[in-house]
Amino acid sequence: MNQPTARKHTALPKAQTLIEALPWLTRHRGKTVVIKFGGNAMVDEELKAAFAQDVVFLHHAGLKPVVVHGGGPQISKALDRHGIVSEFKAGLRVTTEDAMDVVRMVLAGQVQRELVGLLNRHGPLAVGLTGEDAHTMTATKHQPRVDGELVDIGRVGEITEIDTGAIEALLADDRIPVVSSIARSQDDGDKGHVYNVNADTAAAALAAALDAETLMVLTDVEGLYEDWPNSDEVISKISASALEKLLPELASGMVPKMEGCLHAVRNGVHTARVIDGRVQHSILLEIFTDEGIGTMVVPDEAEGATT
Repeated sequence: MNQPTARKHTALPKAQTLIEALPWLTRHRGKTVVIKFGGNAMVDEELKAAFAQDVVFLHHAGLKPVVVHGGGPQISKALDRHGIVSEFKAGLRVTTEDAMDVVRMVLAGQVQRELVGLLNRHGPLAVGLTGEDAHTMTATKHQPRVDGELVDIGRVGEITEIDTGAIEALLADDRIPVVSSIARSQDDGDKGHVYNVNADTAAAALAAALDAETLMVLTDVEGLYEDWPNSDEVISKISASALEKLLPELASGMVPKMEGCLHAVRNGVHTARVIDGRVQHSILLEIFTDEGIGTMVVPDEAEGATT
């Protein structure tokens, strides 16, 4: 009897990878996955292309991906060109009226269009909208506390209401919604005004409102560190209560991400994951392999459960 050829052997790892993904695919088929697109993945051409491939793969595998994006690096560049200084307080961008015009232009007119274009290289799949469209996101003025005092950071919004109708209609039509993190004003007297909403916060609110299976947040670190900066050991899994205790110790940039994960799992989302967007195909590595590559947040009652 002839021995199997070497060529057949080279395909075996691919088959094993697919089999490893099978339980996850079976369990999550038809479920909604909200993905927050940000960090280096937004500015590196290869990472952008890999991200689009991952999202389209999820779509063709029977999941329902919804992409939410901000545009920090692009906004900062555009503000510089307009002579507007970028300033941050409590991890959030201070957004004046003039800055808001630039933010809206960059998010809806540049970042979203590029992302929709990348996804649509693979077919007529992606449709862009902002939180303003069809009242998808409604917000009121957000004033964070800094050193115990409320501070005014301009047209930065706190989401008060989510209307998922437009997104659900797109998902039912087998499309991939791509949502810019801009919200309409709750105040009827605030005619024509919109708010800049932190994209991590927006993704978490949408995940909860859509009853999503999971929220995935791409960032520029490997995950949540056990004891940063003393250790670079990443926490692979953490309960909501344990995360809540850690929040005061986190760097300001990580706070909106982890608060978003906490909000999601406490409002019906089964898991929330922070993953390293600097790694090509990080989404597929996280959700289709047993090891995973980031930090997964689970509801307290699910802490002992398997993923």
